[in-house]
Amino acid sequence: MSFKDLRAFLAKLEEEGQLLRIQEAVLPEPDISAAMSANNKGFGETAPALLFENIKGYTEETCLAANVHGSWPNIALAFGMPKNTPLKQLASEFNRRYQNFSKGCIEERESAPWQENCLEGDAINLFALMPHFRLNSGDGGLYINKASIVSRHPDHMDDFDQQNVGMYRLQVKGPRHLSIQMVPDHDIAVHFKAAEESNRPLDIVISIGNEPLLPLVASMPLLYGQDEYNMCSALSGEPYPVVTLDSKLQAPWGAEYVLEAKILPRVREPDGPYGEFTGHLSGIRNMCSVEVTRVYHRTKPLYEYCAIGMPWTEIDYMFLNTSPALYVQLKEKFPEVVAVNALYTHGLVVIVSTEMRVGGFAKTIGMSVLQTPHGTGYAKVVIVVDADVDPYNLPQVMWALSTKFNPKFDCVIIPGCSILALDPGSDPVGISHKMILDAATPVPPDDHGDYSMQIKDPPEAQDWLPKLQELMQSISSSAV
Repeated sequence: MSFKDLRAFLAKLEEEGQLLRIQEAVLPEPDISAAMSANNKGFGETAPALLFENIKGYTEETCLAANVHGSWPNIALAFGMPKNTPLKQLASEFNRRYQNFSKGCIEERESAPWQENCLEGDAINLFALMPHFRLNSGDGGLYINKASIVSRHPDHMDDFDQQNVGMYRLQVKGPRHLSIQMVPDHDIAVHFKAAEESNRPLDIVISIGNEPLLPLVASMPLLYGQDEYNMCSALSGEPYPVVTLDSKLQAPWGAEYVLEAKILPRVREPDGPYGEFTGHLSGIRNMCSVEVTRVYHRTKPLYEYCAIGMPWTEIDYMFLNTSPALYVQLKEKFPEVVAVNALYTHGLVVIVSTEMRVGGFAKTIGMSVLQTPHGTGYAKVVIVVDADVDPYNLPQVMWALSTKFNPKFDCVIIPGCSILALDPGSDPVGISHKMILDAATPVPPDDHGDYSMQIKDPPEAQDWLPKLQELMQSISSSAV
């Protein structure tokens, strides 16, 4: 199942009991941020999406959707799977669909619902169009934090393969003025560097309120040249619909808002602080400046905001998207790799389960993680475990660390590595030691420890699990 837009997905969430409509009048601050925090922390892994329908200071036509991806049931439903799908099965299905990626899987459409309304130039007022608020105490301003931003290499504007869709936060500085944070090794930064070197602005498209797969893919560490729209098609099983604008950039058909804008060359301005996915405030940094030239939006548009802050919040569930890319990149080199869990703070910690080829093989896997495009800038600690340890089951991982890991033999520290500047532990900023923890059973010629008496689960247990789940489901149904 795929959803044509955010509205269709919210309807599905409501049908499944995963949407709460907030109809009482709320202030943008502190009510919305307080409700989002209570929702994440109070409901935990089953937290519903929230739809604020009565925001003080805005018309009744203005609604805000939050926590749309903020639980495992919501993520499963976005994939068209039952809301009670176990995390390990959900991750495995994500990996499988990821590998369906191919080019040429988009559907060009002549028009889209977001073309119902159009504003240009001085008629644009982002403060009136969207219910902005500060999510975390200490935020230095108002932010758009769940936009999918389209860019293309300025020297290859006719080449669709040079297009990128990424998720980058934007600080609202004026009625049609934004600043943007771009990590240097992300595609949009490569595009902007090429434009700025010849003193050209970079055309971008900012889409807000998208169907549920695009935000997952836009924040996924794809390889350069792997187009996000084609990846959405791989995940949904259907051609992804887009509309081409005058700039030659393609906007998602199912968006609520589409902003045409330009990143200005040789202009920097203070941006931040902002409560980041690390659970810490970023400092004030000089970021690039964005001028919005045109805004399209649906009638009665839905503004979407992402919960970010002290984990776990919505963004941490979305980080399931980090695992498939690492899994595929590792699996291509080492077929022994079984599963990869890069959920924790966008993969600052990565857990890999693998069969063992030779002694010391786990350390090879760990070093390979650090050499992937995402691992280079993010992975700080890599834990490697045996194939029969589920990396998504933390009690099993902690058991492996408790019994299989010996600091004398199994800890590798690599000094002075690159890390994203937002890591509060980096010193200097952007540099960190990295560590591999080998929590896998030693194999010859590595013979330290004595693991000959490990207890194994009976193989028939996998046959009994669906039986027990079916019994539990019948008990739950009869109780209702």
